Amino acid sequence: MTQQISRLLAIMETLRHPERGCEWDKAQTHETIVPHTIEEAYEVADAVQRQDHEDLLDELGDLLFQVVFQARIAEEAGRFDFEAVAGAMSDKLEARHPHIFGDEVMPGGMREERWEALKAEERASKGARSALDGVANALPALMRAQKLQKRAARTGFDWPDTDGPRAKVHEEIEELAACSSEAERHEEAGDFLFAAVNLVRAYGISAEDALRDANAKFERRFKGMEKLAGEAFADLTLDEQEELWQQVKCSEQATETS
Repeated sequence: MTQQISRLLAIMETLRHPERGCEWDKAQTHETIVPHTIEEAYEVADAVQRQDHEDLLDELGDLLFQVVFQARIAEEAGRFDFEAVAGAMSDKLEARHPHIFGDEVMPGGMREERWEALKAEERASKGARSALDGVANALPALMRAQKLQKRAARTGFDWPDTDGPRAKVHEEIEELAACSSEAERHEEAGDFLFAAVNLVRAYGISAEDALRDANAKFERRFKGMEKLAGEAFADLTLDEQEELWQQVKCSEQATETS
């Protein structure tokens, strides 16, 4: 393992070499690499969801290369290197698991509570003042909304059951319908989506995962409709398209129950 990590680091160093390196790799910065890093993380998630283990191996390599790339840029600037990244992660994991790597004894029911407390201590040591500090701006909007709500809930700012968030969703639907300008609709649409995430969270569901699965289901069923209709699909009436949708849906449900 050490040999392959060393090989990868050496390749990255060569790609960034001022004279012998690749022009594209040499031109990159922390900022320009970020979109690629995010894309690779999503491709890892996609491979996992598809249970494509061969593709997962490839995508994990691509994601690891992004870490190596970012670390190399930082090393060239004299900030830190890959070894420091690995060391910091090791330190963090040991500190967050004192019952594994230390002498602390922790009852099973307290583990999540202790984990969150340790992370809060880490954020405070970095200057965090708000319970919401540290929720990355670059997260997908649904995921970030849920994390913000979860953080707020730890301070007691949360409904005790699903009744409150469900009523809030209905309230936001009415407010969106009553909007008279594009700016109002934009704001109220955001409020509605935020409220919907809060309701989903109250049921203990990940909004990001649920919507990802809903996207996949819609895509699968829509392609099923297109396959049934052939090239004439776009020329069908909405009622005819809806009939095809129900056919595909019923076919899926029959397969699931068989």
